[in-house]
Amino acid sequence: MRVSVLGCGYLGAVHAAALARLGHDVVGVDVDADRVAALSAGRAPFYEPDLAPSLAEGLSAGRLRFTTDPAGAAGCDVHFLCVGTPQRPGSGEADLRHLDEAVAALEPVLRPGDVVAGKSTVPVGTAARIADRLGPAGARLVWNPEFLREGHAVADTLRPDRLVYGVAPGAAGADAAARLDEVYGPLLAAGVPRVVTDRATAELAKVAANGFLATKISFMNAMAEVCEASGADAVELAGTMAHDPRIGGAYLRPGLGFGGGCLPKDIRACVARARELDVGPATVFLEEVDAINQRATGHAARLVRDACDGDIVGARVVVLGAAFKPGSDDVRESPSLALAERLADAGAQVVVTDPQALALAQASHPRLGYQADVEDAVRGADVMVLATEWDEYRRLDPVATGALVHRRHVVDARHALDHQAWREAGWSVHALGRAPQAVRRTA
Repeated sequence: MRVSVLGCGYLGAVHAAALARLGHDVVGVDVDADRVAALSAGRAPFYEPDLAPSLAEGLSAGRLRFTTDPAGAAGCDVHFLCVGTPQRPGSGEADLRHLDEAVAALEPVLRPGDVVAGKSTVPVGTAARIADRLGPAGARLVWNPEFLREGHAVADTLRPDRLVYGVAPGAAGADAAARLDEVYGPLLAAGVPRVVTDRATAELAKVAANGFLATKISFMNAMAEVCEASGADAVELAGTMAHDPRIGGAYLRPGLGFGGGCLPKDIRACVARARELDVGPATVFLEEVDAINQRATGHAARLVRDACDGDIVGARVVVLGAAFKPGSDDVRESPSLALAERLADAGAQVVVTDPQALALAQASHPRLGYQADVEDAVRGADVMVLATEWDEYRRLDPVATGALVHRRHVVDARHALDHQAWREAGWSVHALGRAPQAVRRTA
């Protein structure tokens, strides 16, 4: 099929490359000329494992191209809306400006019967408004939310855990769903579940999933506060809960909390939209989820102060990790950088290192210190903080690392280290939700 992708940022670039791998003829359209040039040359403008090879494959096969001209989408059978919907400055609401601009750019090239598939995360009710705009062109709107995890986006696109179609009732909706079935034919043949529902439910599918995941993370961080106050162990508590199949262990680990470009802004947009719908009390708990998440960096900063006997003024503190999660260079709402800023505010000499995100971190947080090489970063450190659990940090040798630092204090803000091994190497180990003397025990 001939397919267009409007918006070639994180979501759109991955989606376009994946659709080309599925055998479709794909054109990606974006207003950013530099981004289009990079993608056209096979360079991913952000770090995402497996994206560069997918781009190269599609470009070399002639199935993938990128342009700044919306007319390039003319003649395509299906058009995917993949633009960003960031948080509106000074408000929890989603900023839909880029989405509206993409729809306006697409309208002149639409033909009766074309299918427009919205993948952007939007407040419920947005699809109905866009459908009204597309009505005169005779195009059919489907809401087809994405469920990507940064660091796994290519794999999640090529083998998602479900496909959701939000369609209009009647024959028009059935026809639009059938057109998407053609796009996703190889995925459906591989057994990927397909859910066909109304547009409003499809819009909420992504928002509700992110809200639930954020709630699990903050719930465990709330329990970590209780554990610290009572002498319990939050990691072992999470392990007991994970045995319950109704709960599961995913996202149930105390730590610095969530960040990135999805969970924080999506739960705030959900709260804002609920208020507009006069059901604000239904989502009040998400405000506390957000508040608990933001408190986590304060708790980690307290552990750093404890390691320095209450005084971190002038202490060299090395923060391992700038990205909000491993496998990504995304620093939006990064808990690691929020912690680094807190420590700098308190007078510490902060040095941040990261294998992928240093350039973006330095651009957004210029006053912090940065060092690309891990050994250079930790040399002379008074406290080392594991803030993003990249594999290279998890694998650090506590003995060799101990020979580089000034004082052997480590704060494991992600519960990613073998605490016993580090203590045996002479380190004091501090972790959220665990007593200072606690060690990791084998189940």
